[in-house]
Amino acid sequence: MTDLDHAMMRRALELAARGLYTTTPNPRVGCVVVRDGKVVGEGWHEKAGGPHAEVAALENVPEGATLYVTLEPCSHHGRTPPCVDLIREKKIKRVVAAMLDPNPEASDGGRQLAAAGIAFQHGLMEDEARELNIGFVSRVTRGRPWVRMKIAATLDGRTALADGRSQWITGASARRDGHHWRARACAVLTGVGTIATDDPQLTVREVETPRQPLRVIVDSRLETPPQARILRGEKVLVFAAREGVLPNAEVVCLRNEHNKVDLPKMLQELARRGVNELHVEAGPRLNASLLREGCVDEFLVYQNMSFLGDAAQGMFQLDPGSLDARVKVALVSAQQLGDDVRLLLRPVSPLR
Repeated sequence: MTDLDHAMMRRALELAARGLYTTTPNPRVGCVVVRDGKVVGEGWHEKAGGPHAEVAALENVPEGATLYVTLEPCSHHGRTPPCVDLIREKKIKRVVAAMLDPNPEASDGGRQLAAAGIAFQHGLMEDEARELNIGFVSRVTRGRPWVRMKIAATLDGRTALADGRSQWITGASARRDGHHWRARACAVLTGVGTIATDDPQLTVREVETPRQPLRVIVDSRLETPPQARILRGEKVLVFAAREGVLPNAEVVCLRNEHNKVDLPKMLQELARRGVNELHVEAGPRLNASLLREGCVDEFLVYQNMSFLGDAAQGMFQLDPGSLDARVKVALVSAQQLGDDVRLLLRPVSPLR
């Protein structure tokens, strides 16, 4: 691959990121078309049901161009026609994709292009493309969303006072950044304990967003107060361990053998509803349950430069029993935000 190839794919990824808040349940895709070293077309997928990135990029392009796209062009009829047909029609000479489509229904595009005599390559900046669509990849390959758990804590890992008060452990910059992550998620989840203590809205407010994520509550015994702020506005999805009704909410009963919400089945149900990324903002009990049941893919930890001490609440209600059984994580990235540090972490070993 040449320097031009890398530059054009980098641009395609920038375009794809413009759909960060809007494409769900579809992937975020960007496309650049080049002829004789010059960009002759650009596009990105803006929302489900709208034109794919290739359609906008190929509107007025000469024959014999090279197309750079962050995801293998689709070959199936969905809400829109197959992009491979348009690429053939426009007489594109070469297609470079960052990654192959993980969706089995749409993963034949490269082969079809090659069969039509169009040079097809993939793998350029694949890691970056996969990170941009990590939730979509999770949903179509694992049948569950990518679960990102957000935690605000002190240096000694405390998330609230003993009585549950936690507003605010982190500063304004960290809170605003947290709303960016809320906005990119398809759904935001909390537990009834957090509702009782903080009465959150779980809406995106600190940053501009074209849509609000679905709000989800885990409430085994349907104890969410009818006057809770989260029940206002758009309809809420509640997972419970018994049948029942809450105002402005759809209640789904998924009970496990312990008369609690079956969390793995909950993830499957969210995936069925098109949720790619699930953003968790819960308390130590639900955090621990999700972790114990293998339902956490990533930790978004905002760490404040302070201490609260042993009487305060921790991140998880866990007792692994030995040091060998502790949850080990790998650092993906770190960034200072005012007086806080944002850590993006992924488990490298499950809780045993």
